[in-house]
Amino acid sequence: MNKTALYEKHVSLGAKMVPFAGFDMPVQYSGVTEEHFAVREKVGIFDVSHMGQFFVEGPAAKDLLQFVGTNNVNTLEDGKAQYTCLPNGNGGIVDDLIVYKMSDEKYFVVVNASNIEKDWNHISKYNEKFGAKLTNVSDDMSLIAIQGPKATETLQKLTDTDLSALPYYHFTVGTVAGVEDVIISNTGYTGSGGFEIYFKNISAVKIWEALTQAGEEFGIMPCGLAARDTLRLEKGFCLYGNDIDDTTSPLEAGLGWITKFDKDFVDKEFLANQKEEGITRKLVGFEMQEKAIPRHDYLIFDAEGQEIGKVTSGTMSPMKKIGIGLAYVAKSHIKPDSEIFIQIRNKNIPAKVVKTPFV
Repeated sequence: MNKTALYEKHVSLGAKMVPFAGFDMPVQYSGVTEEHFAVREKVGIFDVSHMGQFFVEGPAAKDLLQFVGTNNVNTLEDGKAQYTCLPNGNGGIVDDLIVYKMSDEKYFVVVNASNIEKDWNHISKYNEKFGAKLTNVSDDMSLIAIQGPKATETLQKLTDTDLSALPYYHFTVGTVAGVEDVIISNTGYTGSGGFEIYFKNISAVKIWEALTQAGEEFGIMPCGLAARDTLRLEKGFCLYGNDIDDTTSPLEAGLGWITKFDKDFVDKEFLANQKEEGITRKLVGFEMQEKAIPRHDYLIFDAEGQEIGKVTSGTMSPMKKIGIGLAYVAKSHIKPDSEIFIQIRNKNIPAKVVKTPFV
């Protein structure tokens, strides 16, 4: 099992450690609900160093990323980031990722932990045609997410970078807690605002401790993967392996907004045809109408008892105090307020389709 540079710190803080994507990761510290509300109301910090990072460089860097991803890299300026996904050649999704443009010939790419090798092989396969310089720095980098309404005030104590001048999905390279060359990014996976910072492993403990101290007056809490999951689900953010995978198309997943047909890319023809013909199912949000918690892979039925879909993610929303989830359902039931039934312990429990985010 791989360990992040902060492993000993998590253990000393009493975190419950679990295997995740080949890493020993903290799932929770004080409790999921407490950590969840810390991020929604104050500030929380997450060690997400298990994520993968690649540099894509050289004259062909942009052309390679333009071809392997669905979004349009041409719209990026230096210091701007972009959410995109990698189509797999059969209409499915290899991974979703963030591309950071550092310069015309240098990009920083952040991928999901469970897909590091898969993504590397996929991008490398297409790179044979382009010849960009690819470097996998996943083992050398740490990533801490500082999230919540007090995230800016916390991080600002440790850097000369004017964080208020850094818009959403923009980044810069600066100094944090005396550590130079830190990528400071206004991004996150919680929907509560904040930053993600990337730096060399050797500085991980120093930066974590400095953040903990800086956020003390705001009630900062270390947060685990469980709270990260409830936070992202309340905002309707996809999780690879649950809501999107090699069998789901970007259009079915509601990712048409990052699928740009004004350029050439893997699966362009397939997805253009799918767009024209219309999808037969779609990823939707739903809320339980009775006290029940939906879970991954629970079946979904209509009022006549016909199977119409499957739950991909589900939880009890800490904010709404009801069961919420994401699911692929048949086209007939994708409109908000559509009545659906989630099969839980052989009972069909009523739910309704709603627009995301849930909160």
